[in-house]
Amino acid sequence: MRLMDCTLRDGANVIGKGFDARLTTMMIEGLIKSNIKLIEMGNCLGLGAYEANNCISPLNDIEYLELVQPYLSQAEIGMFMGVKNAIEKYIELGARYNLHFLRIGANAGDGKMACDGIRLVKKYGMKCRYSMMKGYILSAKDLAEEAAMLESCGLDEITIMDSAGTMMPHQVYDYVSEMVKRVQIPVAFHGHNNLGLSAANALAAEEAGASVFDCGLMGMARSAGNCATEIAVATFQRLGKMEDVDLYALLHFIDDELAPAMAEYGYQAPVKPIDLVYGLSGCHSSFAKLFEDAAREKDVDLYRLITKVSAIDQKAPSAELINKIADELKQ
Repeated sequence: MRLMDCTLRDGANVIGKGFDARLTTMMIEGLIKSNIKLIEMGNCLGLGAYEANNCISPLNDIEYLELVQPYLSQAEIGMFMGVKNAIEKYIELGARYNLHFLRIGANAGDGKMACDGIRLVKKYGMKCRYSMMKGYILSAKDLAEEAAMLESCGLDEITIMDSAGTMMPHQVYDYVSEMVKRVQIPVAFHGHNNLGLSAANALAAEEAGASVFDCGLMGMARSAGNCATEIAVATFQRLGKMEDVDLYALLHFIDDELAPAMAEYGYQAPVKPIDLVYGLSGCHSSFAKLFEDAAREKDVDLYRLITKVSAIDQKAPSAELINKIADELKQ
């Protein structure tokens, strides 16, 4: 199981067509420190869009590619590209700057347009992913058949995109199940949150056999946003999965760096890190002051304190218990 963090591509829609160098660097470093190391970045419409589609962002493609060079040894970093821009000129550019992958995107049903691009990505030595945008416009069986055709072109991984956030969990399960039965390559899921179901849909996708899950820090993405990276991690960790990710490091990065930076743009997460911790641990927020006072007095991590105390008593944790656990954390 892996997360693909798409904040630096899809998430850029919340402010324009791309993030500036400061935010790009900040997010790459925050993700790597949290052990989230599959990252899609660049212009929100993908490699080539700055030039071919006049999709102007703070940095052009080459500036983004130069910016990520120091991080290529630390994470698997790549770019999206619309199917019409999946031509040798742009694919060669990505390879020249040592991108790990390119992800070609096209609407469901338009897969035949991508076969030449897939072959070129492979020719240039990169992993090729593919996004089936608006996957719900085909039946589950028809989408799986298209996936099999794309696999035969040399594709390495395929993503079902719920581009409008319209799919229900049972639909996601059916679509992923059909595709997993039909292809040998990994199946990924990209959900939007328009019906508030992005996390539930990610769980349904995982249950059906998906192994990669698109997400965005603080839920950032077009329209109602993607499944928030931090919510995806907490939800899977609630089930004992994805424990390689350092959730606490991720939450503190959001609190200390990313949320203040995004506040400058008027953007805030729909679920704050502290509320996520309450949900993960089963702690009722009415005990907030007790935890906050103890964490401040003992100088320990509030989120870890809440989690450890709640593992013992979710009903009515006493000040004595909270302080006892705080002392243990301090040691």
